[in-house]
Amino acid sequence: MSGKTLIQLENPTTQRTDAVEVLAAFLHKPIEGGVLDLGSLKLVKSNKGDAFYGVTAKKCSCPSASYRPGASCKHQRKYFPVAKVEQPTETGSIRPAAGWIGPDGQRANGPVEA
Repeated sequence: MSGKTLIQLENPTTQRTDAVEVLAAFLHKPIEGGVLDLGSLKLVKSNKGDAFYGVTAKKCSCPSASYRPGASCKHQRKYFPVAKVEQPTETGSIRPAAGWIGPDGQRANGPVEA
C-alpha cells in the first residue's frame, strides 16, 4: 500500500462497498452484520446497501448527521453509546436539610420582619 492516508478518524467519509470489502480482506477482518469494526472507527453499511458510512464517537458521514450538526445520529448512539451517569437513589425530599434560624433559636421558614 502507498503512504497515502486511507481513512481519517477526525472526519470519517462515506466509502464505496467494494472498497470496504477490499479493506476487510486486506486486514483479515470480517464484515459482520454490515459492520466492519476498526476499533474507534466503524464502517456501517447503509440501508440501501450501496455505501458504508464512517462512524466515530464524535462524527458520522451519514446524511442524518449532516442535517443535525451537534446531535448524534443513530449510528453513533448504537455503536458508541454514552455511559449514563448514575443518579442518587435517595428517596427523601429534595429540599435542603438546613434552614433559617428564627429569633428564638428554632428553625423557621425564613426571615420575618416584626
